[in-house]
Amino acid sequence: MSKQKKRSGRRGLLLLLCAAAVLLIVAAVRSGARTAANVSACREKLALLEDRALTEETEEAIGKDPAGGQAGYAVFFSVCNTAERASVFCGTGTGLHAAWDAASKKLLEFLADSDYDPVWLKADVVCASDVLQEEELAQAVLASRHEFYRLGVAFDRRFETALLEAELNGAKIYDYDSGGIDLEYLDLYLEKAGRSPLEELPESYTVFRCKGWSCDEDNRVYELSTDSLDYGRRMETVDADRARELILSASAFLEAQIKEDGSFVYGIYPRFDNEIENYNIVRHASTLWSLICRYRLLPDDRLAEEIRRTIGFMLDHVIYDQKGRAYLYEEKADEVKLGGCGVAVVALTEYMDVFQDARYQEVCCALGEGILSMLDVDTGRYYHVLNGDFSRKEEYRTVYYDGEATFALCRLYSLTGDQVWLDAAESAVAHFIEADHTQFKDHWVAYSMNEITRHISDNKAYYAFALANAQNNLQAIRDRDTTYHTYLELLMATFEVYDRMIQNGIWVEGFDLQALLDTIAVRANRQLNGYFYPEYAMYMKNPRRILGTFMVRHDGYRVRIDDVQHNIGGYYLYAKDYEQLVRYGMPTDRGAQKEAPPLLTEDTGSLGKVGTGHMPRATADPGPASLWTRRR
Repeated sequence: MSKQKKRSGRRGLLLLLCAAAVLLIVAAVRSGARTAANVSACREKLALLEDRALTEETEEAIGKDPAGGQAGYAVFFSVCNTAERASVFCGTGTGLHAAWDAASKKLLEFLADSDYDPVWLKADVVCASDVLQEEELAQAVLASRHEFYRLGVAFDRRFETALLEAELNGAKIYDYDSGGIDLEYLDLYLEKAGRSPLEELPESYTVFRCKGWSCDEDNRVYELSTDSLDYGRRMETVDADRARELILSASAFLEAQIKEDGSFVYGIYPRFDNEIENYNIVRHASTLWSLICRYRLLPDDRLAEEIRRTIGFMLDHVIYDQKGRAYLYEEKADEVKLGGCGVAVVALTEYMDVFQDARYQEVCCALGEGILSMLDVDTGRYYHVLNGDFSRKEEYRTVYYDGEATFALCRLYSLTGDQVWLDAAESAVAHFIEADHTQFKDHWVAYSMNEITRHISDNKAYYAFALANAQNNLQAIRDRDTTYHTYLELLMATFEVYDRMIQNGIWVEGFDLQALLDTIAVRANRQLNGYFYPEYAMYMKNPRRILGTFMVRHDGYRVRIDDVQHNIGGYYLYAKDYEQLVRYGMPTDRGAQKEAPPLLTEDTGSLGKVGTGHMPRATADPGPASLWTRRR
């Protein structure tokens, strides 16, 4: 190689090295600029939170030495970029301001050494604490429903290793099967947070609760509830506008789960962002129905296409017997479920009504014939499950199938005007009344009674049964500690029946309308405890994935398509009927509603000892799923 070529090669290499250096410098400058911007944004959020939190009212509320022992006062900051689990920083001090400053210093140091975008910031001020021995904590956790022990834990008196309740439950650190703390999950969490793990658990713990505030991406600050069931979420009540917002955000989540073939991502366990490897064609159909209701609320061309794709997937699972009767087929189990046929008809008739498109009338009628083949019209009893070859498999599986099928028969009468469908529905309803299906707290029975009274509006016995289906269960529904989402559907379908009864000049003696309205208000707000606000989502592995949808806290924060669908269904009717609810006398303020007991005892604000003030692990009302449903 000539000297000239060597020099040219060296010049080229030098130019490349210079270019690389320039790029590195530019990247460093940009990174530094982003870091500075992030720190500045966080300081702004801190100032907003400080204005709300560091007040004389807060200091009076928490009293002196709320964290106890050597900690004095304790403040936590949780910061989240929406892409990963929040980072949490704790500061302590001899006064509230000192603890606040200590925690904010740690937070700002973290941001200064990273390229972390502080989209959400949450402040928690310890307002009460107590010391529990190891066995006392174990018993308290065992006495609680899963994920419902709502106290934070400090593993030392200085709060050097201290975790919020949301961290402990969000990372599965509380052991609800054996009681107490799971050291393996605790150390895994600490290591991933860049903190020192514990070699062993202490003999005693400081348990605590907090008063909190959150600041969102738009720098809006929300005070968080300290009530036992609402603990840690923003304080709000649901009116019609808010219900519509909840429907739209939850529906957006469902839309994001639709795959290319029209099926859904069936579910997620968000603590570790694990997808549920399962599928259920009945739940596919009911989820489709909720998306069509969402479209009715706010038409959207893109959503319309997604709906048609999910219908296509469902229709690919419709099979026909030799008589031309259709059934919705569950491939994985090689079986036909009565409820699947029913909900498929409900979804398709909803589509045809919304879009004024009769394309699915033939398949709906064929599915109706399939339902009739599983109904004994003389007794009103249904047969529940067939094999894939249409032979009989299981006479009874879940009470829900009866209501789903009857709802569908009423919809078919609306579609065709053919009396055969209404006669069959009447036979089924006669059985509901005779067998007292009010005992099941079944929302599908409520839907079917709401539908049949549209067509038979003068039968007092139908109204009496429909109202009893709610009234006989109002206390259990009102007191239910979880967000049992089908209850709002049951209540709202019943309200529509009541309103129709009044419009038709019929009166059922003994029905307590105000109790129904009060319970609707309680349940509409109770369901917010299962909504993934930022202040809940930030403690999950992938917050932005589940933000704005609904979960089931006591099942590992499960987010499944039917969980979301049922929430949409209840809030859809609530939003639609809100003005009428208020006219009849539904309370619209939290103060008028019965709240759950607080976490704290009534004395000096100290936390109760073992089990005191915590949710029971089980109740006398296990709810319809655990009592009556073997599998769906």
